[in-house]
Amino acid sequence: MSNEIVRTTETAPPPPREYPIDEVVFNPPIDIFETADGLVLQADLPGVATDSLELQIQDNKLSLFGKVSLSVPSDARLIHQEYQVGHFLRSFILSDEVDHERISAKLNQGVLEVVLPRLSKPEPRRIQIQID
Repeated sequence: MSNEIVRTTETAPPPPREYPIDEVVFNPPIDIFETADGLVLQADLPGVATDSLELQIQDNKLSLFGKVSLSVPSDARLIHQEYQVGHFLRSFILSDEVDHERISAKLNQGVLEVVLPRLSKPEPRRIQIQID
């Protein structure tokens, strides 16, 4: 598999959902590694729940968008905050070697894992020659 199966995009596309402009947008740290079957992408998305996470493929571009909301109990007042709450947005250009139909994803304790399987190459076959 070539190193060009996944490329990060330089400019982020608009997120797949509407969001307030005044909120912070982060580029999550990503690790990508190769397996015998394809690539695995891991993204750190602390505070993102599955219902506020969206993965989208369009025109060979994989985009991930996650929203983190500040969760302060209604009877409490926030007095100290060490991280900003906002959105995560990142996109990647996929090569033609990725089998879009078999891409899978799971979120476990703030780590998103996206499996990008390689397309199966057709087996060589013998072509029968017909006689006129």
